[in-house]
Amino acid sequence: MTDFDDLVALEEDLIVRLSPTSKVDGHDCGVGEFNIFVLTNEPREAFRAAKSRILERGLNVQFRAAYRGIAEDKYIILWPDNLQNFRVA
Repeated sequence: MTDFDDLVALEEDLIVRLSPTSKVDGHDCGVGEFNIFVLTNEPREAFRAAKSRILERGLNVQFRAAYRGIAEDKYIILWPDNLQNFRVA
């Protein structure tokens, strides 16, 4: 439960700290993962800011990041560099 609380706190932190061009659009969890969704026209900038906050908070989690257009199905992977497939469970 501590991990869940930490991740919800991260989501709340991102709501406050991401640039005005990004909007945290909620989260879901299950199947061993926790997802935070961000709507933005600047996905790489939003990821850099989110990654910085994750590292600053010292969260002991493995994380992945990708983005896609609203009408698209294919994700473009941002992190980690060697990730070949991305999906949201």
